Amino acid sequence: MASFIDKEASPSRPNQAAEVPSSRTTPETIGVEKAEAPSNTSAWGDDAPDGGSTAWLCVLGAWCTMFCSFGWINSIGTFQEYYQINLLKQYSPSEISWIPSLQIFIMFATGPIVGKIYDQRGPHILLLVGTFLHVFGLMMASISSRYYQVLLSQGVCSACGVACIFQPALSATSGWFNKKRGAAFGALSTGSSLGGVIFPIMVSRLIREVGYGWAMRISAFLILFLLIVANLAVKSRLPPRSRSQTKQEPMRPFKETSMMLLLGGAFFLTFGIFIPINFIIVEAIAQGMAPGLAQYLLAVLNATSLFGRALSGMLADKVGRYNVFVVVCYTTSILILALWIPATNNAATIAFAGFFGFTSGAYVSLLPALAAQISPPREIGFRTGLLFLFCSLGGLTTSPIAGAILARENGDYLGMKIFAGVMVLIGTTGVLFAKLAQSGWKLTAKF
Repeated sequence: MASFIDKEASPSRPNQAAEVPSSRTTPETIGVEKAEAPSNTSAWGDDAPDGGSTAWLCVLGAWCTMFCSFGWINSIGTFQEYYQINLLKQYSPSEISWIPSLQIFIMFATGPIVGKIYDQRGPHILLLVGTFLHVFGLMMASISSRYYQVLLSQGVCSACGVACIFQPALSATSGWFNKKRGAAFGALSTGSSLGGVIFPIMVSRLIREVGYGWAMRISAFLILFLLIVANLAVKSRLPPRSRSQTKQEPMRPFKETSMMLLLGGAFFLTFGIFIPINFIIVEAIAQGMAPGLAQYLLAVLNATSLFGRALSGMLADKVGRYNVFVVVCYTTSILILALWIPATNNAATIAFAGFFGFTSGAYVSLLPALAAQISPPREIGFRTGLLFLFCSLGGLTTSPIAGAILARENGDYLGMKIFAGVMVLIGTTGVLFAKLAQSGWKLTAKF
């Protein structure tokens, strides 16, 4: 496979040897003036400072965007339960699940558009627009009482805002780090875990004490404060592109074997990874767990995810980002198939929530770093967006498919759990082959 880079993408560096043996790569020229070594960080990121006040402030800003984006999305199980029991009880679980599924789809599907704007304009305009849309959508959701209103406000408007805040922050952080990129991504991704701990507990308690409307408004005010911090802290190290993409450049990732395998793996992973997050509360209640205890399952899942994401990020810089990602995601599939399926009591369900959160954390913390590792710096925004686009296809349909399986099985969760575990297994295998396409058939090679 070949990877390519413009002269503009690396103006001051000569070609450098990559970590992977060059004998596996035959550089070509497709619409560019200069071919370079295989796409990994040693060739394209050696001039990154890997620290400094501006770099770590960028990590802080990205942490805030992750708290407000993935942290908010990680609380969708709370809304699934509330909508089924109260606000939208006249609708089926499958119909209600279109609201969080649409959130995930829009959040990811707009990736290439957001990435292209980032590459050409930088992060600031995107963060400003995203802050407005996210907060405005939640404020509108607070006064919604019908299905279509919740769908448009929370499922569309807020989701568009989320799409505009998290990806620019991740792309900007990638430019500041090379050798410590895994640690930086692990640190910033703990924001989504902490958000996933705080939001479910906060929203469920506020709904009981002040009602659904004020619960959404208070959440929106918290998000607004954190996104103001993000707007001030996130800065891109590289200036925006001085020219538009050529016609060949958007098609370049589709000619790279490793990138296509990564895209395919992410597609299948998304089918499985969000099902436990979305359905663990309602499944636990169906198994006999008290609702008061079940509402803490997402908090347990996200609390352990915080440690999993931080640890996977630190290990990734030492043993390879792809290596860590593959190991923990295979473990996640095993947990779904071997622990969640036979879990019939409270202790087993709580144990699954804790272990699943710990292992699945690498999905959020390392997936953008995997794309950045095989991307030229000037194309990180677009390629990361392309990765999220493929994730969106699974994110849009995974909850409705799970709801349909649940309805067909008359409330039996076995088929849904098998579907989730198998999808994670297939997706992880795709990422493994993406790694092998770069490092050769050496499972222990650092990559």
